[in-house]
Amino acid sequence: MKIQIDGWKSGLTFSSAHFLPDYSNCSRLHGHTYGISVVIEGEMTEGIIVDFRIVKEKIREIISKIDHKVIISTEGKLEIKKGEEIEIKYKNKRYVFPPEDCALLPIFSSSAENLATYILKEFLKSIELKNISKIEIGVDEGYGQGAWAKWEK
Repeated sequence: MKIQIDGWKSGLTFSSAHFLPDYSNCSRLHGHTYGISVVIEGEMTEGIIVDFRIVKEKIREIISKIDHKVIISTEGKLEIKKGEEIEIKYKNKRYVFPPEDCALLPIFSSSAENLATYILKEFLKSIELKNISKIEIGVDEGYGQGAWAKWEK
């Protein structure tokens, strides 16, 4: 059995700024409104696989930490200095942000692919998996354009 949540229709959205070093126009600081979709497969117990409300609550907890922030990847090519300010250097660019305006994530870059993987990993930490066999998380950078990450038992 499978359940599915459309993030755009269910309000699982957030807005953030980011940049992708070495990717043409994407290397400039820019923003998106993202939609998070979820597909879960598994065996039904007591008539359901998992409560939709719980899934949406857990996703909202994850995305609330990056909503309206600058997403900064800590595992990639950026030189990052943390202190009273977050200073980021890469090649000939330098950005300075207040720490409270940043979400430093342990990902290589802030691409939709890496954000989907990050959100999936965080979701897996927060949900009981007893009867779940597969989870897919989709991250759209605007409606209809995104990336999916998948976990299977």
